[in-house]
Amino acid sequence: MTGTIAVLGLGEAGIALARDLVAAGAVVRGYDPAVPAADGVVATSSEAEAADGADLVLSVNSSAAAVEALEAGLAGLRTGTGTAWADLNTASPGTKRKLAGIAAAHGVPFADVAIMAPVPGRGLRVPMLATGAAAGTVATALNSFGAAVEVMAGEAGLAAERKLLRSVFFKGMSAAVVEALQAARAAGCEDWLRKIVVDELTGAGAATVDRLVDGSYRHAVRRTAEMAAAAEMLGELGVRADIAGAARDQLAHIADSQDC
Repeated sequence: MTGTIAVLGLGEAGIALARDLVAAGAVVRGYDPAVPAADGVVATSSEAEAADGADLVLSVNSSAAAVEALEAGLAGLRTGTGTAWADLNTASPGTKRKLAGIAAAHGVPFADVAIMAPVPGRGLRVPMLATGAAAGTVATALNSFGAAVEVMAGEAGLAAERKLLRSVFFKGMSAAVVEALQAARAAGCEDWLRKIVVDELTGAGAATVDRLVDGSYRHAVRRTAEMAAAAEMLGELGVRADIAGAARDQLAHIADSQDC
């Protein structure tokens, strides 16, 4: 399979995708203001130059730079060529819809692509989810080089929404584990708590979710007091109680809403 793909942003994710695309036979035009292009990637001096002549543009920089990158890259897209723009940045659904609107106003097919797992170690084969007008086009192009892009019907922003909903759970859980183990280390029982965490995670099932949710509502008042005590304990141990404090406040809110 041949094709020309522009990769904007050559950080950890972008460079891994670019290298795999080159290895799969694509012509890759890369641009990053702070990172030089890797071997096999055609170096360019701007987003517009990278996009010029590309069949597909992958924006893999940052959510803060996503709009600026699109606006800068549009100057290199020739009208009527059908070059698709895929935004792979971890941005909010609202930002993705804004990008889609800008692209549509310039006649550029746009896809919101969410990277659903860490790129290192997976590269182009990392699971990705695409929505938006050009989702099918982007998936077909990337999958022809060995990617794993799944298409979900719907507007741009829906892929980002799915990714970030997962992040609320997974990154929130990660933060809770980190805070709990820091506190256990300060208390001198990190191994004990680590085993509890492992046992709970490996033994989790569908009933676990019901238990967590139902228990939070049924015992909100008691658990508010429990997490207030936990947050106080972390303070005594010299550990920030970010997650414990947030759990206390959420439980208090649940308790208050049930009293209304």
